[in-house]
Amino acid sequence: MANEEAYLQVQTTVDDPELARELAAALVDEGLAACVQILGPVESHYRWQGRREVAREWLLVAKTDQRRYPRLAEAIGRRHPYEVPEVVAVPLVEMADGYRAWLRDSLR
Repeated sequence: MANEEAYLQVQTTVDDPELARELAAALVDEGLAACVQILGPVESHYRWQGRREVAREWLLVAKTDQRRYPRLAEAIGRRHPYEVPEVVAVPLVEMADGYRAWLRDSLR
């Protein structure tokens, strides 16, 4: 629907479970995310400065809206220990009506 808010799922990874908890709490407490799930540890394989690296990380998945995304991304970057943190968002195009209502109300 044209008038509905656009919702996003934003993810980042960190290398410390306590930092993951702190970041999740901050995003929810600051009203930037309705929910942040922490999954892990996960094993990440990636290229960094020309070399393949392997790291043990925790994946954070935040639910927010399009309007809050710039502030959420800035809050992650401000607290993140990585030189180039992953901050990616995908649109939530379909969801249950009750979940959509909860998400909308939680972000008010």
